[in-house]
Amino acid sequence: MPKTVGIGITGGIAAYKITDLVSKLKKSGYDVIVMMTESAARFITPLTFKTLSGREVVTDLWQDSQEWNVQHIGIAEEIDLLVIAPATANIVGKMAHGIADDLISTVFLANTAPVIIVPAMNTNMFLHPIVQENLKKLSEYGYEVMPPGEGKLACGTSGPGRLPEIDDIFDRIIHKLNPQTDLAGKILMVNAGSTCEDIDPVRFITNRGTGKMGFCIAEAAARRGAEVILVSGNSQLTVPPNVEFHSVWSAQEMCSVMLDKQSECDIIIGAAAVGDFQAAKAAEQKIKKTGNGKDKLVLELKGTPDILKELGKLKKNGQIMVGFAAETENVLENARRKLETKNLDFIVANDVTIEGAGFAVDTNIVTLIGCNGDIKSLPKMSKHDVAEAILDRVVELL
Repeated sequence: MPKTVGIGITGGIAAYKITDLVSKLKKSGYDVIVMMTESAARFITPLTFKTLSGREVVTDLWQDSQEWNVQHIGIAEEIDLLVIAPATANIVGKMAHGIADDLISTVFLANTAPVIIVPAMNTNMFLHPIVQENLKKLSEYGYEVMPPGEGKLACGTSGPGRLPEIDDIFDRIIHKLNPQTDLAGKILMVNAGSTCEDIDPVRFITNRGTGKMGFCIAEAAARRGAEVILVSGNSQLTVPPNVEFHSVWSAQEMCSVMLDKQSECDIIIGAAAVGDFQAAKAAEQKIKKTGNGKDKLVLELKGTPDILKELGKLKKNGQIMVGFAAETENVLENARRKLETKNLDFIVANDVTIEGAGFAVDTNIVTLIGCNGDIKSLPKMSKHDVAEAILDRVVELL
């Protein structure tokens, strides 16, 4: 029998995009039950989803049905996976606090199948501390929360909150329904995010890293059965479920945590945007300007620890180490040098000047370079897919 996916659509402008998701699932042989809130039905009609899914769309907890005697219990028992997309701040709050006052929130509580929550909302709403706390709580309960995309939103704001690409949601569903376990029994450590180096108690030096690539790797590795340690610098992303998380500030802090954990790891991946320089001496008090309009400030900088190089010196037999090379010129040449000096098994190189690659975007364009000289260039793809490709390469080396 085909597996059944329950899709709960709530009232966001991105509701119309779920038509493509339902269509892809049906074409792939899955049965789909679509549930819609009253607000969702204002953006797109249930008839559209009935046509695509081949089943009645359920919009009301009290809706008459010949298929289920007790609507929400029947749906919860039939589905193999529940996907809430788009998940508004309203439904996120209900789920986080166990409120069941409509069909989707009631099915959520009655459901025992895995759940994928796909937040999509205004940037300010998504970043609100209450919404972030609710998403964190759901993640801690073991539900999978997909990070939203970033960019221009329908409401006019720009930032996180956009519905992820439908292909990414589809891939996540397929992985959830057909889980890989090729990393089971392995311990994988990955770093992510940007490090910050204090100039004074107010100011610091950092970079454009957001942590997306490293978080995608951590999430994918956990899904494939690995025990994951995620060491992250500055990042606004939701911590993936089922990972051991360490939040750090500076390159030195990140280095200390990773050196402490290295001996227990089978795989180490350096995906963080680690700053290369720090203030030679951070000021104890805020540096003031005189106000005469002639102020100048000269900062003396010194290097930060080269984390992967330090880890490479202590590399164990059989331990796999992977690095990243985010470059703006001579990409392959610079990447090969890092590959050798840091004692890596392979390195992931990308040119951050190319559109669709690098920082603060949902896609990447990378080249995998092995220590044996082999090169594999990947086309532009989502960072989720890049993470899977990197882990596929790791599995080949195990």
